[in-house]
Amino acid sequence: MKVLVFNCGSSSLKYKLIDSVRESLIAGGEAQRVGPKTTQSSVIFHRTAEGEQSREGHLPNHYTAFKEVMKLLAESECMPDAIGHRVVHGAKLFSSPVLITEEIIAQLHTFEHMAPIHNPPAIQLMEACLGLYPELPQAAVFDTAYHSTIPDYAHTYALPRELSERMDIRKYGFHGTSHQFVVEEAAKFLNKPLDTFRAVSCHLGSGGASLCAVVNGKSMDNTMGFSPLQGLIMSTRSGDFDAALTLRLLEKAGWAVDDVERTLNNRSGVLGLSGVSSDIRDILSMEWSYGKNKISGLDRTAQVYLWRLRKYVGAYLMAVGPADAIIFTDTIGETVPLVRHVVCTGMDAFGIQIDPEKNNDTVKLPVDIALPESPVRILVIQTDEELAISRRVSRLLTMAA
Repeated sequence: MKVLVFNCGSSSLKYKLIDSVRESLIAGGEAQRVGPKTTQSSVIFHRTAEGEQSREGHLPNHYTAFKEVMKLLAESECMPDAIGHRVVHGAKLFSSPVLITEEIIAQLHTFEHMAPIHNPPAIQLMEACLGLYPELPQAAVFDTAYHSTIPDYAHTYALPRELSERMDIRKYGFHGTSHQFVVEEAAKFLNKPLDTFRAVSCHLGSGGASLCAVVNGKSMDNTMGFSPLQGLIMSTRSGDFDAALTLRLLEKAGWAVDDVERTLNNRSGVLGLSGVSSDIRDILSMEWSYGKNKISGLDRTAQVYLWRLRKYVGAYLMAVGPADAIIFTDTIGETVPLVRHVVCTGMDAFGIQIDPEKNNDTVKLPVDIALPESPVRILVIQTDEELAISRRVSRLLTMAA
């Protein structure tokens, strides 16, 4: 079965066509600058075994982008048998993948405001698929689904119960597709049964980042919360901060709600701390020294970022009990040895002992970078959300057949 996986951004459309039996990539690409016209033209980069091509032309919305992608696939003679959609938010309604119907789309519209950047274009894409290719089965896979197993005591905020129930306020957690994928891969790599596997999964991207506490192969906590703003320091997102500061900015600084939202989501994090770059790799490539209590400039940015990360890793190691592994994935987790070194050094009390030489040699993944005597294994695993989605779509269609 050939599964076409779509990942919608606010102004982009990424796609991969995957042979679900061989788990190999047939084609893939990205439509960029989708939406209102800018000074640069919209463009689709399309890759197959024969090479890469690009096609320019205005793409006013994701519906148009989808039609152009399907044209490119038809020209390449690699049309899909099924379609899978990455959907960021499933609210409380969806805790597993679901086949797309008009009724399901209507339900998705009822909570699209909970992920206003990602859910609306994903829904628009589903509607386009249903209208233009009704013969193709399609399914939605939700980033929040893996975290549906988070227990009540871990997902509940200490707010009035009536308010939380009326407004569906709770921790939902995100990056679930990635966390679930690397946890399953880690259990296989270590030859451990998934239903007894305990780990801390560190999805450290160049944009978003979160940790997941895993017990018996299931999510029991995630550093993100009601929204992806909570938790770790990210590229432009603040992560945890005192909620009273929001009131302070609204009341005393005279800010509007939109000002606060833009600041917390787009002007904070690594960018806000450094004033130089939103990419922690840029900061870490400059001269700095962890643990020497410097509080100015770039050293301070790195220290604040790493302190928050270490604090959460330690808390989650306590939460999962005796862990089998700590897993590093995504751009920063996979490619920045310094981050892994700082996180794991001094964690002997948790049974974590990193091998410095292995940590600096992670060209081939997956790899275990722990010392032989380390009770907890330290794994670096490449995430593949599209492959994870194709697996779930194939499984769902097999069950529905």
